[in-house]
Amino acid sequence: MFRLAFVEPRIPPNTGNAIRLAAATGCELHLVGPLAFDFSEPRVRRAGLDYHDLASVTIHRDIEAAWQALLPARVFAFTGRANCSYSDVEYAPGDVLMFGTEATGLPDAVLKDRRVTELVRIPMLPGLRSLNLSNAASIALYEAWRQNGFADSADVAGVFT
Repeated sequence: MFRLAFVEPRIPPNTGNAIRLAAATGCELHLVGPLAFDFSEPRVRRAGLDYHDLASVTIHRDIEAAWQALLPARVFAFTGRANCSYSDVEYAPGDVLMFGTEATGLPDAVLKDRRVTELVRIPMLPGLRSLNLSNAASIALYEAWRQNGFADSADVAGVFT
């Protein structure tokens, strides 16, 4: 399955939503520190509902620890500064979809890192700064999963019933 990586997340409910997303899709969620909150914070638990035990979540102390755990893999770094659209990428299981903080995105050092396979963006209307982090991750993850035939899904339509 796919792997989501949130680098230095700042908003607890976004992380809780990502936990729910990981549980619903079977992806791994990697949180790269430093985190701006305590992972056990009630807002994280509340947003994640009762899915914490159903999701694969790993916390890495920093980006170097994350690289060690995630590689070798293709890493797609999401940024508004990319030319390639997320929908133009041909995703494969094991790929890492990496996102930065809600306010500033991925640090320049990560965007320029040789271990990043490609910078990709989610198109938006001009003049807007960004999407909600967990919403952006959902858009990207579901496109990757769709391209791979929703592998391991027993009932994709079940989400809507």
